[in-house]
Amino acid sequence: MLSKAQIKYIQSLQHKKNRQKFSQYVAEGDKIVQELIQAGMPVQKVFATNAWLQQHEVLLKRLPAENVMAVDEGTLKQLSALTTPNNAMALLDMEPMGNPLPAAGTVVLALEAIQDPGNMGTLIRIADWFGITQIICSPDCVDVYNPKTIQATMGSIARVRITEYDIKELLSKSALPSYAATLHGKNITEFTTLKEGIILIGNEGRGLNTDTQELATHKITIPRLGGAESLNAAVAAGIICGRLLI
Repeated sequence: MLSKAQIKYIQSLQHKKNRQKFSQYVAEGDKIVQELIQAGMPVQKVFATNAWLQQHEVLLKRLPAENVMAVDEGTLKQLSALTTPNNAMALLDMEPMGNPLPAAGTVVLALEAIQDPGNMGTLIRIADWFGITQIICSPDCVDVYNPKTIQATMGSIARVRITEYDIKELLSKSALPSYAATLHGKNITEFTTLKEGIILIGNEGRGLNTDTQELATHKITIPRLGGAESLNAAVAAGIICGRLLI
């Protein structure tokens, strides 16, 4: 049984300042918890219903027995940051971010001022789908460890390394070609499949900063066939990756 202090601590991790202070975060969701364990992520605790623990008994053998705790649905609801709590949640250590500069021969996604947790999670999932193993976020992006972001990744957070770095500095220091998503660039259908590069996606409302666009090697555009003014940032990233990486 969780103590009041333990419940209070886990609830406190709903706030970015506490996640940063303690270098821990919470992941909620049956599938997400499974994927994090399978990927060997630094899972410190699993809180789940007895039924869930029995169903995943073999998987849970990968963790020390003391790291697994049965709780009732009422306790999970207390711990949850989501409107509809799940049957399992995990407490994890944040991993060191490491060198943000991408290696030669790789394709990375660089995100500038993404604000919506759901969009951020979807972008991480898109990167995972297309085999992108690193995302670089500007310091003014939403926290990738936000509970709603983690939920939206559907487990992809386990396979994509995320670093924080100034995007303009990244473009100045990296030798990789960069591709800035804009409304008035070169048609993406005119590019061949990328072997390496930085794909730049900007803020949901205003896109990439002008300075960032000017530093990019290429400005690229998804051709518009209808009357919509813009695309959701994650949708645009998915289309661009689908065209440039396949």
